[in-house]
Amino acid sequence: MATKPNNSNNENEIVLIDGTKIQTRPLKISLLRSFMKKFEGIAAVAEDNEKSMTVLMECVQIAMRQYKPEIAEDLAQLEENIDLPTVYKIVEAASGTNLSEAALLANFNNQ
Repeated sequence: MATKPNNSNNENEIVLIDGTKIQTRPLKISLLRSFMKKFEGIAAVAEDNEKSMTVLMECVQIAMRQYKPEIAEDLAQLEENIDLPTVYKIVEAASGTNLSEAALLANFNNQ
């Protein structure tokens, strides 16, 4: 899936498997609160791939309420049109952070 920067407002375009184009940017605060609360749960299930994927997809659903509300409610349909790299891109765009940089920083701080 492709991601390309559109402007200086942290906006990106993400293309789903079915060709649907979604403009992403960091979530507005009203959605970011529930997104971050859900994302905090990832640490508790990090050793279980199935549960981790469920948490990530719930985060994507929250983000889709801002990006593409018409596909946010149907998790099965969303899962049919998204791959793991795109999940990570959406989570990064929604949170306004780079997951790999955040992981490196967390590992550095834990040493």
